[in-house]
Formats: sequence, C-alpha cells, structure tokens
Amino acid sequence: MYRFLLSRQWVILTLVGLVLIPVMIKLGYWQLHRHEHKVAQNQLIAANLAALPVPVTDLTAPGRALPHDDMWRRVTATGTYDTAHEVVVRRRTAADEQSIGSYVLTPLLLGNGETVLINRGWIPAGNDLTKYPDVPPAPRGTVTVTGRMMADETSAESGIKNTKGLPDRQVMLISSAEQAKRLARPVLGGYIEQTGPEAADGKPELVPAPDHDSIGPHMAYAIQWWLFAAAVPVGWFILVRRERRDRAAAAAEEAAADGTDAAEQAAEAVAPAPAGP
Repeated sequence: MYRFLLSRQWVILTLVGLVLIPVMIKLGYWQLHRHEHKVAQNQLIAANLAALPVPVTDLTAPGRALPHDDMWRRVTATGTYDTAHEVVVRRRTAADEQSIGSYVLTPLLLGNGETVLINRGWIPAGNDLTKYPDVPPAPRGTVTVTGRMMADETSAESGIKNTKGLPDRQVMLISSAEQAKRLARPVLGGYIEQTGPEAADGKPELVPAPDHDSIGPHMAYAIQWWLFAAAVPVGWFILVRRERRDRAAAAAEEAAADGTDAAEQAAEAVAPAPAGP
C-alpha cells in the first residue's frame, strides 16, 4: 500500500524534509539568540544613559580597550582642543539616517598630559571629497565636554572597510590606537560621542542617542522558522495520503476497466454462431 515510498522520488523528498527540519529549528534558535542579545543591549544602553556622568579617566586609559559594559556610559572630560590634529570620519549619516557626510573627530588635551578623542558631531560632505571639508571651529580655551563613551571602531564590528590612501586628515574608522601613532602621545582607549555643550548654531550636528526601545523582528522570525519546521512533517504526511488516495483510485479504475473487458470477452465467447444461408 505504501511501497511507493521506496521510489526514488519519494526517498529524495523524505531525505530533503529530514534535512530541513533541524536546519529550520537551528535558524529559529539563531533568531532567538539575536532577540535576547538585542534586549540585553537595550537594557545596557538604558542603564548607562541613566547613570550619573563620571570622569573619562575612570573608565579608560591609554592603550586600553573599552569593556562592553562601559559602552554608552556618560562621561565628562576637561581640557583644550587640539584642532591642528583634527580629522574627519568619512561616509557617516546624519540624524535623519539619509544625508551622507562626516564626523568631526578632535583630540582633547587633558590636564594630566593624556588625550581623548571627541566626536564633535556630523557635518555634510563637501562637493570635493579630496579636500578637507569646511569644519565648524572647536571652542577655544578650557572646555568641559560631556558625552557617551564609545569603543574604538573596527571593520568587523562596523562593517566599514578601512580604506587606505585617503586624503590628508580623513579616516574611515575611529581608532584611538591609530590616532595615538599619528599624534605621538598617549591617547585614551575609545572615544567620547559628545552630547554637550551644543554649538549655538547646531554645527556640528550632535550624534543622537542610540535607539534602545526597538527590539526588532527577531522573535517573530524565530517563531516563523519553527512553524516552517513543524509544517514539513505535516506537509509530508498530507502528500503521502494524497499519493495513496490517487494510487488507490487509479488502481480501482484499472480494475473496473479490466472487469469490463473481461465481461465483454465472456459475452462474445457464449454468443451463438450466426445461422447459415
């Protein structure tokens, strides 16, 4: 009755289903883990943004990678801007997430002789990308900056390729190690994403706080993959039942046709011979 399951077509179909089920289950768990990571990150961002600001030197030091748990912590730094070694970070979007421009990265000389990088905000891209753009000047004299502590950027984390051979004073990634080589002096690990004070004319445009309310569609995707996994055996069972029904119907029709032929043959065998002249 079910011998058709041993046919080449059905063996291949069954094997494909057996492979798809664990793959879909694994994809569902992958999306679940992404959901859990997003929720944990949102909680970390919210907690760090709500914490009281601390001096930047409490969280980082020259050559030290910023721990993930200290990301987005509010910090303060007091010093003077070194505009002579200011650079711009190319291909960055504004708060509208559409306009392309650059971040202004300015070293801040601290009173202890160390330096911290300040992302002063976003400016639009100029018409000639081979030239240093028109950057709003940094405040002179001693200033106190507040902002969010951020880790050094990498291509692996940001997805931005660290292009070489850029015009002078232009970079693709914010790296305290690279700027320390360029400045030839100690630079604190990570950088500060400035939140205050804001320039009177709003330029550079301060980087907005990260979104920590949305959790994304990962949980919905996880459930979707698990439903797909459950649908595979159900679909296989329905196809088997349909195939069995179709084969049974075909066999019944064939048997009926054979019975009709046999009856006709029997009728012809018993029919009287035609009378002679």
